[in-house]
Amino acid sequence: MNIKITAVSSLAKIFSHEKEYECEKTTRLPLLCGEKGGVQFVLEADCDCEVPFSVKSELPVEVFTVREVYCDKSLIGSLPENCTVLNNADIGFYPDAAEKAGETLTLKKDSLLCVYCEVTGEKTGEHTVVFGVGGKSAEVSVSVAPAAMPEQTLICTNWFHTDCLMSYYKVEAFGEEYWRITENFVKNAVAHGINMILTPLFTPALDTEVGAERPTVQLVGVTKKGYTYEFEYSNFDRWVEMCLKNGVKYFELSHFFTQWGAKHAPKIAARTKTGERRIFGWKTDSLSRGYMSFLRQLGESLKEHTDKLGITDICYVHCSDEPSAHDIRRYRKCAAAVKTYFSAYTHMDALSEYKFYSEGLVDLPVPSEASIDDFAGRTDRLWTYYCCGPYENEYPNRFLFLPLIKVRIIGVLLYKYACEGFLHWGFNFWYTQLSRRLVDPYTETTAGGAFPAGDGFIVYPGENGEPVCSVREKSFRDGVNDYGALKALEAKKGRDFALGVIRDTLGDISFTSYPLSSARFETFRARLVKELE
Repeated sequence: MNIKITAVSSLAKIFSHEKEYECEKTTRLPLLCGEKGGVQFVLEADCDCEVPFSVKSELPVEVFTVREVYCDKSLIGSLPENCTVLNNADIGFYPDAAEKAGETLTLKKDSLLCVYCEVTGEKTGEHTVVFGVGGKSAEVSVSVAPAAMPEQTLICTNWFHTDCLMSYYKVEAFGEEYWRITENFVKNAVAHGINMILTPLFTPALDTEVGAERPTVQLVGVTKKGYTYEFEYSNFDRWVEMCLKNGVKYFELSHFFTQWGAKHAPKIAARTKTGERRIFGWKTDSLSRGYMSFLRQLGESLKEHTDKLGITDICYVHCSDEPSAHDIRRYRKCAAAVKTYFSAYTHMDALSEYKFYSEGLVDLPVPSEASIDDFAGRTDRLWTYYCCGPYENEYPNRFLFLPLIKVRIIGVLLYKYACEGFLHWGFNFWYTQLSRRLVDPYTETTAGGAFPAGDGFIVYPGENGEPVCSVREKSFRDGVNDYGALKALEAKKGRDFALGVIRDTLGDISFTSYPLSSARFETFRARLVKELE
């Protein structure tokens, strides 16, 4: 048995039957004190075998094997010429799921196995991580600077879909298994840079077919007594307590109106004289007198309750997701209701028409990265998002067929543009488009052929309600850390100096222009850590 081991960059995507990975070799991993970072080891064997492995390091190391998942339709539409992709974005298998390794590794002849090692820089100084298999080994030097990774200031949300957890694991809403599994995934989200959680006051009015509904995940209990309502918060309180305990810093309360135009109310269930039933939904005009009365009463009750919990200042509310210019008249009226009844909270919405902000309809607009230049320097607080696109002109995104640098670079770009936050719609959306049915994200990665592969999720369902990470999730976390390291450098030497480090190593970058070389990015990261020593 002959085995070859090669250390490669955490930004490399290693296909099992691809031999061209030598250019991704690496020898060093620079970290700040307390930071987690990754390095990968590629294994080749001349026969099929099951072998134990060893890791020698003074630093904590967690080992994952990278699993390929099937892309049933990698790209929706034709591939733009100015979009760098892997494997021609063809249908096939792409490396992504990072499963915790057992005691042995399964190697196949003429097939590569990629192992992702996550190192925690808990001790300053120079260290070595040695990965060994079958008498062979490879090593990486880990340099841990004395400067500590600062507490995360970037506000980051990836929409958290508990109904998908319920559907996949076949559990009931708010039963003990629901809470156990949900907490597992919240921990995973926070560990990878997500510190704002989509909180379903009522079943989120997102990606739902008109006239249909998603499974009920309503945290606020409602009792209808004629034209008045009583609200009960025991599930909401448990949600808040669970999230705060696990490091969540902000609560993103679900949308008060339906997606793409705010035309209807979300699904809201209540106890009535005739039993539990849906009192608002697709048949409810968003501007109806009855629904406005409901929102007014909810606003008064919710404010009193979040004040009691001490979280009012960290709660954000939504009107409607992604309204377009032709929706502005209705959105204007709905936003006025949000501003009137929920004035204690910051109103944020994903939208890319500057007019919504210039008219004062929303406190915090979240434009697509393709529209960020329309907002940069013209808003009090700058955020951005990507969703299904863009992918032309080398825009960053997290699709399975894109190089990992396109995931990682977002942190540096958010810093350069002085962004406060980032939003993505799919932490764990495991349904087809419009939530018509459940998918297996290991084999159906495009939401039923509707979205670019991987757009709907960045984490996988594992056994016993445990999440399985992805290498995209790890790269995104590293990007959040890049943002934090730049903030630390800014505190030490000023923002102009930090921007100079970016410019010296990566050039005059923008959302459509940045180096795609992992070696170039590693040079930037090494310089950044060196300046913080």
